[in-house]
Amino acid sequence: MKEHNPDNPILHEAVNGTPVQHTPVKTPKKRDLDTMVNGFQGSTSSASHAFPIPKPSLERDFQLSVQLNPKISVGPGIWGQRNWVSFISGHWNGRWGKGTVVPGGQDSQLVAPDLSTHIEANYLLQTFDHPPAFISVKTDGWRVGPREILEKLEDPSQVDDVDPKAYSFRLYVHMETGDARYLHLNTGMWVGSGVRRVIYDAYRVV
Repeated sequence: MKEHNPDNPILHEAVNGTPVQHTPVKTPKKRDLDTMVNGFQGSTSSASHAFPIPKPSLERDFQLSVQLNPKISVGPGIWGQRNWVSFISGHWNGRWGKGTVVPGGQDSQLVAPDLSTHIEANYLLQTFDHPPAFISVKTDGWRVGPREILEKLEDPSQVDDVDPKAYSFRLYVHMETGDARYLHLNTGMWVGSGVRRVIYDAYRVV
């Protein structure tokens, strides 16, 4: 006796030999595809035309330089080689102040097989004010480039001979403080461009 399984038309056809009429999948019309791809550009009646979206710009805001302890290799992990670097000291200066980098900052590196390196750092800034303010900084980003260049960056005897334009070292910068004189930093956004010796310029997104 043949079974009836109307809830599963494919199984019904396989068991009972009854042909099933499959509903063809509709292919989007070219006009619909154009709308999906280009529609955000809008026409003269679009919302983006009525309310133009501001384009962000970058303003150079401060520069930071740190001195590092020798790198400690944590060893290979499931995501790549993990390295650990601590900060000895440093200094910074910018449009809204200047000061030092408090000893004890930490830099965690994850090195991919192609030597691209993801970097996360946490450290503390101290201002030259009296009394000083303390600003917590967190950065994360990537150092990428041709393998032969990245190999030289890992060699202390060659690192200073590498052209900074031969690789890319870019960062997101986040800052936080409870000091009333610098509360504007809590809502700021920055991107940084640096070099292997850990000197970077931070640009505020405005």
